[in-house]
Amino acid sequence: MQLHDVWFVLIAVLWIGYFFLEGFDFGVGVLTKLLARNRPEKRVLINTIGPVWDGNEVWLLSAGGATFAAFPEWYATLFSGFYLPLLLILVSLIVRGVAFEYRAKRPEEKWQRNWENAIFWCSLLPAFLWGVAFGNIVRGVKIDQDFEYVGNVWDLLNVYALLGGLVTLTLFTFHGAVFVALKTVGDIRVRARRLATRVGLLTAALALGFLLWTQLDKGDTASLVAMVVAVAALVAALGTNLAGREGWSFAFSGVTIIAAVSMLFLTLFPNVMPSSLDPAWNLTVTNASSTPYTLKIMTWCAGIATPLVLLYQSWTYWVFRKRIGTQHISDPVH
Repeated sequence: MQLHDVWFVLIAVLWIGYFFLEGFDFGVGVLTKLLARNRPEKRVLINTIGPVWDGNEVWLLSAGGATFAAFPEWYATLFSGFYLPLLLILVSLIVRGVAFEYRAKRPEEKWQRNWENAIFWCSLLPAFLWGVAFGNIVRGVKIDQDFEYVGNVWDLLNVYALLGGLVTLTLFTFHGAVFVALKTVGDIRVRARRLATRVGLLTAALALGFLLWTQLDKGDTASLVAMVVAVAALVAALGTNLAGREGWSFAFSGVTIIAAVSMLFLTLFPNVMPSSLDPAWNLTVTNASSTPYTLKIMTWCAGIATPLVLLYQSWTYWVFRKRIGTQHISDPVH
């Protein structure tokens, strides 16, 4: 295996880590409208991800930075062709971060409600758009002989990509509901499990259709195995959620995300961005990669930095592992 193949795998791992971690906090953001009945319950939901949401975004920064350094041609074509959806995601993530910090700065009802609305919409929009983006990457887009995107934003809104967006939105919401059940006590925990069942059934129907479409169109034996694992894990997540085993349910929903994203990258390789105009114009791990010397330096840096990131993130989750409920919510001080 050459270094550009190694970096394709590493970038896939970074995206898997991002969707596993950021997936549940996107889901919790969506649940502030679907699950919480009052402001204390919204504060409980926000507090479940309060210590970790910003750390989860480190995986996105790492994935983007690694793509820029290891596959500059892929990065350039992707960010120019997907400029509008990626801009919407970026703005949503910025506003969402501000909303977490500023929501409780003033006591006025309108002030807090507006920031809570921002948390909801700025969680829902990226959760949907990431699925649209990856659906288009796997399906292929209009890339010409100069490896430049020559389509428009409407070309990205095809049925396959939109279905991918619905899958990531519902899957992340299910993942978030299971996480809320794992992290809370009292009535909100019970309602989170009930909602997880309903959202999970919808997710299963959408995901099965999307993964089957992907397998029939571009799949091989390895992607078929990943698809089977994803479907089996989602069924197990639903079953353990019904049994009240939140820890196992969260683990299985995480495996679903890991296997589903792995399937997308397996169907993609050795391409990084296929051309729908001519297969000869596909961006591949070979023609889109940096020099071997650059990849060698990156490998040494990643070998040192990645264990440190995993260590401090694991420590953060361990420190904030206890369940919370409305009884733990104190009156705000402004």
